[in-house]
Amino acid sequence: MSDNVTIRRVGANEAAACVEALADVLIDCVEGGASVSFMLPISRDTAIAFWRNVAQSVARGERALLIAEDRDGSIVGTVQLIIAQPENQPHRADVAKMLVHRRARRQGVAHALMSELDRLAREEKKSVLVLDTVTGGDAERLYQRAGWQRVGSVPNYALMPDGALCATTFYCKQL
Repeated sequence: MSDNVTIRRVGANEAAACVEALADVLIDCVEGGASVSFMLPISRDTAIAFWRNVAQSVARGERALLIAEDRDGSIVGTVQLIIAQPENQPHRADVAKMLVHRRARRQGVAHALMSELDRLAREEKKSVLVLDTVTGGDAERLYQRAGWQRVGSVPNYALMPDGALCATTFYCKQL
């Protein structure tokens, strides 16, 4: 990864303060075609509301939020570890919203976020991680290189931001 990016966990107060910058990253990703639960056109209000809810979830201890910042301190990427799980799954966590701004892609940001996510998951005493991604997308290569195991895919699972159906592939990782 480039020495120009810093990965760090943010707490509840800082997460709330980062809402605007995180909304910029989310909007860029959706406008770039990423299937991350949002449709085009994505409004700024929608993106801000999403990140406010994430900040509240961080405050409740339900999830951890990692951000990637460039040398200027601008947020260029993010990923979440959802640590609150059912009573019979205290050892598991979900990975959500791996997002890298298009201007920061192919610079090792996503790989650095995933490496720090692994470290954080171990710190949180999690031994099984799960995630899903668009089948055939760039993220699949990232996850496979990072040691994730493909579990299977579901055709027509979600919609791309433009409304087209897409398959979703599920991955797991044993730590």
